[in-house]
Amino acid sequence: MALNLDECYEHVLGLVETAGSLIASRNSQRKRVVEKSSNIDLLTETDQQVERMLMEGITANYPDHKFIGEEETSEGKKAELTDAPTWIIDPVDGTMNFVHSFPHSCISIALLVEKVTEIAIIYNPIIGQKFTARRGKGAFLNGNPIRVSGETAFERALATTEFGTSREEEKTRVVLENIGKLVRQIHGLRSLGSAALNMAMVALGGADFNYEFGIHAWDIAAGDLLVREAGGVCLDPAGGPLDLMSRRVLCASSQELADKVVLALTQFYPEPRD
Repeated sequence: MALNLDECYEHVLGLVETAGSLIASRNSQRKRVVEKSSNIDLLTETDQQVERMLMEGITANYPDHKFIGEEETSEGKKAELTDAPTWIIDPVDGTMNFVHSFPHSCISIALLVEKVTEIAIIYNPIIGQKFTARRGKGAFLNGNPIRVSGETAFERALATTEFGTSREEEKTRVVLENIGKLVRQIHGLRSLGSAALNMAMVALGGADFNYEFGIHAWDIAAGDLLVREAGGVCLDPAGGPLDLMSRRVLCASSQELADKVVLALTQFYPEPRD
């Protein structure tokens, strides 16, 4: 039987709102923190609890659905995208922000059916930003339609990016090289500390492009649909099609601007997570 995407969206939106309340209530509290791959790749009890709430809530209604989640993957489960209905979840994108009570953390969740993204939600409950998108139905912030800026001029662009959670020397060199090149040529660079919220800023028209190397599918799956439904483009930073599993992303307010960013960036190809 065909999946009723309207029902699916409403069910998951309710779960996200409930889980978001938990994040908001704990943002200013002291957190117990576990280090994952490094002392800047962090995990809190809230990350684990929110992911569990979302997965159990979805499974209760859709027992055959699959998951790719940040915390279950960090526990050793291999991330594999198949044609089955699959939820890609980051329970707290911006964990470092959350640990420090910096109010830019969000739930990022997307549903893919036959590897096509159908639903996207990015919810920052701390400041009340709820970005939503359905394939072919537009992008919204708190129920109001949003559009990308449409900017095409590289020198007038405001960009978002992150330093990432790896301090591997070659990657750090490329990250700093790109920042050095861009700040000399564009309007400015911003970093919200959350890959999903950085992409949401492009969808909103507040930023003109976003790029990052070393992210994962759960960081960008929802943002990809949100940007495209807002009229923007998402692609590989070298100019080819976006692969959600490649750990690389570029999104922009226009194809013309994206093409200019591709020419400007020094490329980096992260190793897939085992």
